[in-house]
Amino acid sequence: MNYAGVLGIIVGIAAVVGGNFFESGKLSSILQPTAALIVFGGTAGATLLSFPLRDVLKALSALREVFLERGMHAADYVEDIVRYSSVARRNGVMALEAEIPKIEDPFLKKAIAYVTDHMHAKLLREILEQENITYEAEMRRTAKVFETAGGFAPTIGIIGAVLGLIHVMENLSDPSKLGAGIAVAFVATIYGVGSANLLLLPISKKMINRLNAELSVREMIMEGVIGIQSGLNPHYLREKLAVFVETGEHKAPEPVTGFRKKREGKVFAR
Repeated sequence: MNYAGVLGIIVGIAAVVGGNFFESGKLSSILQPTAALIVFGGTAGATLLSFPLRDVLKALSALREVFLERGMHAADYVEDIVRYSSVARRNGVMALEAEIPKIEDPFLKKAIAYVTDHMHAKLLREILEQENITYEAEMRRTAKVFETAGGFAPTIGIIGAVLGLIHVMENLSDPSKLGAGIAVAFVATIYGVGSANLLLLPISKKMINRLNAELSVREMIMEGVIGIQSGLNPHYLREKLAVFVETGEHKAPEPVTGFRKKREGKVFAR
């Protein structure tokens, strides 16, 4: 469980509700079904219009990943890759076939399978790089869904506010109906701005940060597998992969615009 993500949502919502409570406000005053229908329904409609249904469904299914930690960290992959390297140097790369069914990570499993197939190093690198490029593009589209929804929500909230004010203006002669219209107007704005800045945009940012960390691990896997394929000494391979552990787990991942660009300027000794 990603406790920071869960705690962030709880703290954000609690701050809004708590602030309303300390101002002697009631919870019922910020629970307006009409405003919720306008803002959330309008935001959903605009988002569906902006993206293919496949991307929207994938974004929804990826929500659970936002609040879950990865099962393995970069250091865990280093130990496994170094162990595979030792097995390959001692018994040959074909000995790794027995390890493939035990590998849980799909990318690492596929990469090791390519090695056991005696794929040429250049072709192996090209295939793995292209897989990472495709994966990055797909995950960035997923994050973009929430970013776009976060851009729409405040504007839809303003539409809800205007609709509420129109309702107020239409019922100036009936004071009993003014309160409901004013409530919808202000609560719709809260829903729009609040959902964008407390949920949608942070979720998008979380996905991008997670993606950057995953790309670092995937690049480490690629370099490690190529090291195994080229027969690199396990000791040197560990030193080579240790760089990724330091930058991927102890420093904040840097934004990237493409997997190939992320690799520019890195030269490793063979």
